[in-house]
Amino acid sequence: MFTKLFYVFLKTLLFAFLTALTQIGGLVYLLSVSLFRKLKVTRVIPKAILFLALYVVTIFAIVPFLAPFFGREKIKHTKLIKPTNYMTVFLNRNYVVHEINSVLSAAEKELEGTGIHLNYLDANFPFILGFPLLPHLSHNDGRKLDLSLVYETPEGEISTKQKSRSGYGVFEEPKSGEFDQIIKCKINDYYLYDYSKHLTFGRKNEELGFSLNGTKALIKSLIRQPQLEKLFIEPHLKARLNLLHDKVRYHGCRAVRHDDHIHFQVK
Repeated sequence: MFTKLFYVFLKTLLFAFLTALTQIGGLVYLLSVSLFRKLKVTRVIPKAILFLALYVVTIFAIVPFLAPFFGREKIKHTKLIKPTNYMTVFLNRNYVVHEINSVLSAAEKELEGTGIHLNYLDANFPFILGFPLLPHLSHNDGRKLDLSLVYETPEGEISTKQKSRSGYGVFEEPKSGEFDQIIKCKINDYYLYDYSKHLTFGRKNEELGFSLNGTKALIKSLIRQPQLEKLFIEPHLKARLNLLHDKVRYHGCRAVRHDDHIHFQVK
């Protein structure tokens, strides 16, 4: 009896984890469990292969056709618009409303020939208004998207590479004399303000430096788009980049720091 309850608990936990991570992974897991029984699959490796096969078919052949019924679509990949890490696509975290794709497309045209890419991070899940995209607080309506900062080589050339595997967690810290919002938030007991430093999944390309001109050009190309409602970046970077537009705002201590990525949202 105890063993049976333990297995039920583990399956429930796995269902919850897969749902929180990918939105549809839990449902695919339930379907695969049903197939395990019908096909009499009992070994772990064949079960894992069957689950992954069903999951891949679902996210690439089914979800994209259902998402528009919920007002969402996949981010359209082009020469300049790509995910920083393709796990974002595999985990189903690359869905947005049409207006996001419009902003990206217009910004891409402005940036053509500059060497600057629009490398995106987490967007939203494909279904259900208000469904949380953990660990984010607000990516739940298709109208938000995170972009990577722009970096450059030691020779000053724009790079398309990032400084962490996830795209998050490597911060462009305040310089001497710049306002330090991070310290202010921590003093006020917002201890999770920089927790994304634990989500790098490994650092890389340590030789790259923050591109002031590249990041400024990227942000300006975004805020010129009428559909864009607001854009979040850390105050010391806003000042350093001399971004005076009222669309560029501070997100507050209850969020995470934004000197490792750019967050924007549409109306």
